[in-house]
Amino acid sequence: MTTTTISPARHRSLGDQTWQDQAVCQSTEYNPVDPDVFFPEPDETDKIATAKSLCGQCPVRDVCLDAALEGGDTHGIRGGMTEEEREPLHEKLASRLDYSRVNATIAGRDIHLTKAERRAVVRAAYRHGLTEQRLAWLLKITEEHAQKLYRETRRALRNRKMQQTTYPTLPPGPDYDRLGRDNFGTVA
Repeated sequence: MTTTTISPARHRSLGDQTWQDQAVCQSTEYNPVDPDVFFPEPDETDKIATAKSLCGQCPVRDVCLDAALEGGDTHGIRGGMTEEEREPLHEKLASRLDYSRVNATIAGRDIHLTKAERRAVVRAAYRHGLTEQRLAWLLKITEEHAQKLYRETRRALRNRKMQQTTYPTLPPGPDYDRLGRDNFGTVA
């Protein structure tokens, strides 16, 4: 099952770690934060509650959660969630489909994409008439691979259109229920 969202979120670029400067968990002279509070043992409920309350105030909580999921980080509290709470999200990450990420990629931003999002980028680029060269640049692939993806997209759209073609059927009614072999001529 694909999880689909449309949110006007700011997604981090590939290799971008600048969001960490805005995190509430960063200890400063005026805001000393003990990093151990974000790595509690399962039975340390006070530490868990403290860490989650700090995450609740954080302006980059969603970016932090994305970074933890995309990086496979399974330790500590990240994005306001414990390791156990993030586990199902790790399993579903490959099928995530967030159209704001797709749109950001089409606009030229280098962001992390799941397999489902990469497929959506190909379809969106095809529908917007982007060249194979542009698609190759957006997805960091070769032009030959982009051409192959466009061929597959054209084929899939053609097949979908062919399947949507409706064939005339006989309406249900009392006269059609009694039709037998003799009613269809000599060919039947």
